[in-house]
Amino acid sequence: MAPNSSQPVSKIPSTKPCTEHFPRILCLHGGGVNAAIFEAQSRSLIRHLQHSFRLVWADAPFFCDPHSDIIGVYGDYAPFRRWLRWLPEHPEIDAEICIEEIGYAMQTAMKEDDREGGKGEWVGLMGFSQGAKLSASLLLEQQAREDKAKREGTEVEPSLIGIKGVNWRFGILLAGRAPLSNLNPEILKSEALVSAGNLSEGFQFCKEVDGEAMLNKPTLHVHGMADAGLHLHRKLLHEYCDKGNTTLVEWEGAHRIPIKSMDVDRVVEAIYDLAQGTGVEVVRTV
Repeated sequence: MAPNSSQPVSKIPSTKPCTEHFPRILCLHGGGVNAAIFEAQSRSLIRHLQHSFRLVWADAPFFCDPHSDIIGVYGDYAPFRRWLRWLPEHPEIDAEICIEEIGYAMQTAMKEDDREGGKGEWVGLMGFSQGAKLSASLLLEQQAREDKAKREGTEVEPSLIGIKGVNWRFGILLAGRAPLSNLNPEILKSEALVSAGNLSEGFQFCKEVDGEAMLNKPTLHVHGMADAGLHLHRKLLHEYCDKGNTTLVEWEGAHRIPIKSMDVDRVVEAIYDLAQGTGVEVVRTV
């Protein structure tokens, strides 16, 4: 019997590759979940991306109650974590200490991957929800250090992560909300940024985002059209990011990560375009 010509042929290689030398993406989960849950939620993306990147899943430093959206499926995946405060009951913390804890948590995940055999360059950040907010904030923090070095004719200062030579080329922002967090208050003074120690929800936005808080690093924004936070996702895209360096993928879903192939393929293709635009070679699976 002749094969069904209408059935699409998968471009995903049948064997799982050795990712030891692949370029690395640090993956930052949302609030009230953890790295293991984010990895499980991203399974459809991983099927494609594992053939081009080594994905490293970081756990946030602060414990919290589980997010209500995940209790039914991932209620046994404790402990649950957060990067930033978003509820009044989250303990107050000094901004400097919060930044140090975030940096140490990321450093821990990155050095652990070195020990597990990862040798590729750290090229990108991928975050969902609060992790997307943090990813964009990290890109802005790097941008601020680079701009300062250029103005002063000096070397770029070390980042909060404390690992030399890390240069984030792009960010994959899945359901990322405005505002961005200030992860380097010694350099960044913009009122459009929320202090890392403050509540990230209910922020009183200033009338206009100034140039200091405008991110011009390449970013992909993935928006679910049924997401209750869509207006804040759009605010991040249109007001905090330079439109010449952004890509938008919209899909008919709520506050979650796409899993259906028709949605996943569009996101993955956009990730490949984003990475290639910054000089990263990829194996296209869509």
